Amino acid sequence: MIPFFDIHAGHAELANEFTEAFSRVMTSGHVIMGPEVSAFEKEFATYCGAKHCIGVGNGLDALALTLRARGIGPGDEVLVPSQTFIASWLGVSMVGATPVPVEIDPATYLIDPARIKEKLTSKTKAIMPVHLYGLPAAMDKINEIARPLGIFVLEDAAQAHGATHHGKRTGTLGNAAAFSFYPTKNLGAMGDAGAVVTDDDQLAADLRMLRNYGSTQKYIHEVAGVNSRLDELQAALLRTKIGRLDAWNDKRRALAARYSEGLKGVGDLRVPFVPADSTHVFHLYVVSTQRRAELSAHLTAAGVQTLVHYPIAPHMQGAYAELGLPADSLPLGTAAANETLSLPIWPQMKPEQVDTVVGHIRGFFA
Repeated sequence: MIPFFDIHAGHAELANEFTEAFSRVMTSGHVIMGPEVSAFEKEFATYCGAKHCIGVGNGLDALALTLRARGIGPGDEVLVPSQTFIASWLGVSMVGATPVPVEIDPATYLIDPARIKEKLTSKTKAIMPVHLYGLPAAMDKINEIARPLGIFVLEDAAQAHGATHHGKRTGTLGNAAAFSFYPTKNLGAMGDAGAVVTDDDQLAADLRMLRNYGSTQKYIHEVAGVNSRLDELQAALLRTKIGRLDAWNDKRRALAARYSEGLKGVGDLRVPFVPADSTHVFHLYVVSTQRRAELSAHLTAAGVQTLVHYPIAPHMQGAYAELGLPADSLPLGTAAANETLSLPIWPQMKPEQVDTVVGHIRGFFA
């Protein structure tokens, strides 16, 4: 049996450090907004190459609170990719703004800069590129469109910790970036956790206030904020992993390269494309085929677990029925939802396991 993701392997590698981190938090007496959160925020900001990191409860809150801190709300529009995890769209909805889908580039599954201008209106206040699967969006082209118009650019970097575009890490490619530290992410906690990274001093200050009941001083609440604070224990556990993140990403890239080489020219299967100006961190290794259901069933029967990210495009979800977007209005996003299949990958995966998966796929198409 080859699982889709083996969380135990990473935990075993860090068992002693996890125990030490847990003990450190328990003996400190600080469980909320303590020294571990402060230290993690500094360390992750430094890792990304940014001035500020603001820890929050999860990746969705990171998106929504950033938009809110920017003053985006009802009557405003935010451009989003036609295919992504629904959290990207929900972050827009949470502040009362309207998500406006832009078709993806079918080569990368990322928002297509060439299609952004056709969706711009006087109501467009932000663009939210999603670094889907671990590959950064074409941020240079997106910024060229957004900056002259004063449009806020918020990276959804939930799947791209450590990825780079033109040598700069995600988190520094727009005005701000939202990260998720869900346990299976490249940098994952032991539960829900998230953060916003930015160079904007005022935005960072507003986010710190919003996440903590709208307060910077106890019992004084300047705005109607929320409770979305990165947990002290989660911060301590995340700190044990930062130093390993680049090495783990290198292992993911090596495994992905092994997949791509082994699957070259197999049937109608399309393997991930990586532009020369970016590094991919392969949070997911995603292939595409019109025979997805058959291939997935074949691999399941062979003891290989696969997943689909994401089988229903956001505009087809009941949550967005009110937008009135027909299924055929976003054919590229819909095609990605219908044809992509995620193969097993995690840093401790053995090369022989990749070879086994490749062998089963080649056998299917043969």
